[in-house]
Amino acid sequence: MSLLDHPDDSTRPEVNALARQFAESAVERDAVGGTPKAERDALRRSGLLSLAIPKDYGGQGADWAETLDTVRQFARVDSSIAHVYGFHHLMLATVRLFARPDQWQPWFEQTARKNWFWGNALNPLDDRTIVRQYDHWFEFSGKKSFCSGALDSEMLIASGLEEHSRKLLIAAVPTARAGITINGDWNCFGQRQTDSGSALFEKVRVEDSELLREPGPLSTPFSALRPLLAQLMFVHLFLGLGEGALAEARRYTLHEARPWHRSPAEHASQDPYTLAHYGEFHVALEGARLLARHAAALFDEAWRHGETLDATGRGRVAVAVATAKVASTRAGLDVASRLFETTGARATHGALRLDRFWRNLRVQTLHDPVDYKLRELGDWALNGELPAPSFYS
Repeated sequence: MSLLDHPDDSTRPEVNALARQFAESAVERDAVGGTPKAERDALRRSGLLSLAIPKDYGGQGADWAETLDTVRQFARVDSSIAHVYGFHHLMLATVRLFARPDQWQPWFEQTARKNWFWGNALNPLDDRTIVRQYDHWFEFSGKKSFCSGALDSEMLIASGLEEHSRKLLIAAVPTARAGITINGDWNCFGQRQTDSGSALFEKVRVEDSELLREPGPLSTPFSALRPLLAQLMFVHLFLGLGEGALAEARRYTLHEARPWHRSPAEHASQDPYTLAHYGEFHVALEGARLLARHAAALFDEAWRHGETLDATGRGRVAVAVATAKVASTRAGLDVASRLFETTGARATHGALRLDRFWRNLRVQTLHDPVDYKLRELGDWALNGELPAPSFYS
């Protein structure tokens, strides 16, 4: 099926129904910003928050390829919803990879039973949150930025630096715990409903059982899959945005656009330059889609290995994910920017907000510059060096 069709391609009817629902108000909500409360509640009711949780713990047992495809489908119509939904699954993967089974198993069960939403206050580059240790508990104090999905969540993944050693400590805590304030201070020109503002921790008590220390972050090749899942989630977010931009451009070109007065074509859809643009859009997105599918398949294979995964296996996944990340970034930005060359000046009318695809892509792609992904890939292509694990690769 052509990417131009903007298909309902999920085998799960609830995904298709939600995507259609989100599309109806996406333009208006992009203008308003703020928390998409009704849409988050719709996700709760749908049961999709337990999609990737194994069936043994009350979830639906989907693999990561299917879960990421739902992120991609939502991103076609509303990338803010796709972002917080994808981050929810990333936070669940974080506790699975960094925590003991007696920690993550009850969290999985409660999430599936109660339809919990997980939010993010991790951001290891922000070192303003300090952790002090007492007898059998810890105290988190400080601020965190880029806390996507933290507002209107039930659980939060938070990080801080240990007061003396400066070691990164990560915890899973209820969002409503005393001392936690999630600020509604996100004000960006894109991803306007991700609530990616700041969180304040004021002497927040964290129990030892809530710290994710065994095995902890990036301590084994398996636990080091966490940043690769984050990158792969963005691959599908960017790809979905590119596909959504293409679908909106196609609709406008077919039904609203007029050919340039010097064009030999009677209709805009027959203009030779317009056709060339759409050919380029198709090639770019089709290539990114195939790379995303390949990377997701490799990631699922690595996930199934569990603790037997070795560094080489993990590194090969990293190469595939980085490749797809570069391709989806470039393809998405190109389509979202150049779509106006196929639609014409009237398509820039503010009420249409066709620029939202580029704005959303531009904001999110800046959080992890592709220049550094290309450097890693160049080191692999030239010197055979696999990317070293970090929170961003």
